[in-house]
Amino acid sequence: MEDSKRFIRNFFAGSSILLLLCILAVVLFDPFYQYHKPLKGLKAVLTDKEYQCVGSLKTFDYDSVVAGSSVAENYNNGWFDQGFGCKVIKAVRSYGATADLCFLLDIAFGRQELKYVFYNLDPSALVASPETTYELTGCPMYLYDDNYVNDVEYWLNKGVLMEKIPYLIANSLIGDYDENDSYNWAQWKEFNSDMILGLYIRKPSVSEMKPSDHYEDVLWQNLDLLTSRIKSHPDTVFYIFVPPYSMLWWDNIYREGDTEAYLYNMEQAMKELLSYENVEFYYFQNDREVITDLENYMDILHFSPDINHYICDSMIKGERRVDQENYQEVMADMKTLAYEITEELVKPYEDRIKVDLYDD
Repeated sequence: MEDSKRFIRNFFAGSSILLLLCILAVVLFDPFYQYHKPLKGLKAVLTDKEYQCVGSLKTFDYDSVVAGSSVAENYNNGWFDQGFGCKVIKAVRSYGATADLCFLLDIAFGRQELKYVFYNLDPSALVASPETTYELTGCPMYLYDDNYVNDVEYWLNKGVLMEKIPYLIANSLIGDYDENDSYNWAQWKEFNSDMILGLYIRKPSVSEMKPSDHYEDVLWQNLDLLTSRIKSHPDTVFYIFVPPYSMLWWDNIYREGDTEAYLYNMEQAMKELLSYENVEFYYFQNDREVITDLENYMDILHFSPDINHYICDSMIKGERRVDQENYQEVMADMKTLAYEITEELVKPYEDRIKVDLYDD
C-alpha cells in the first residue's frame, strides 16, 4: 500500500516537473514571440503570420510597419530600412481587409508612435466587410489578446514543443534564413505567363455592369476605419500604395460587372486619403509595362518579388505619386487602360485562357 502511494506521489511529482519544463521551454524560446523578442543568438524566424504577427508587433524593436495582404509579404524589410531610414516589421494578413489591418496597426500604435506606415491598399479591401475576420477564420485568438491565463493552449502545445521550437533553433543556427524576408512565400514559386494563364479560370459570360456607387456604403465604412487611424496619429507618415494587379484581374472584374464600381471606389479613396497632410499616395495599377507583362505574375494578383522591390524603390524616389492635382487624371488613364485590356490586350492570350464551363 505504501509503495502504491509512493508511486502515485512520484508520478504526479514527475508529471508536474515535466509540465513545468514544457512551459518554461515555450516561454524561454517563445517561437510566437508573445513574451519577448528573440533570445540573443537566435534569429527572428517569422514564417507563420497567423501565429507570430501579433506577438512580434507587441515585443520587437521597430519604428515603422509594412501593413498589407499576401502581396505585401514578399517585401524585404531592409529595402525600407535603408531607403527611409527606419526599422520596419510587417503587419500582414492574407486577406488584407481594412478592419484586419487596422487591428494590427492598433497593436503597433499601442506600443509606440510609429515613424512610417507603409500601407498596401488592395481594391478588394475597399469592398470587404468592415469587421475583423480573425476569429471567423479560425485564428488562435488566445494569442491575440493580453490574457496570459488562456496561453495554456500555447504552453502545452505539442506542435510548439516538437516542431516550432526546433524549427526556430535550426533556422537560427544553420541555413541562410534572412530575417528581413519575414513571411516571404516566393521561394520555390514560379512567376511566368504559363503559371498565371494556367490558374486563371475565365468566366465565359459578362455580367451587367454595376453602377459606380454600388459599394458606396461599405466603401465609406472601410475608409472611415483607415482615416480614423490617420487622424489619430498626425505625426506618422502613411505611405499608402495600390499594388499592380495583372491585366487578367481587370479582365476578371469586367466579366463580374465590377469595373466601374472599382474605378469609382479608388477615385473616392484617393480623394479622401489625399486630404490628410500625413498621407502620401502611390498608384501602380496603371503601370502598363508591369501589368501587361504576364511573366511578372504567379496568378492574377500575385507578382514576383522583383515587382515588390520596384514598388519600394519607386516610393523611395517619389515616383508614381498621386496628389490632389493629378488623381483624377490618373484614374482617367486607368479607366482607359481597363477597357483597352478587355477589348484588345487580352485577346492574344484567349487561346491559352481556361474557361469556367460550369458558369451559369
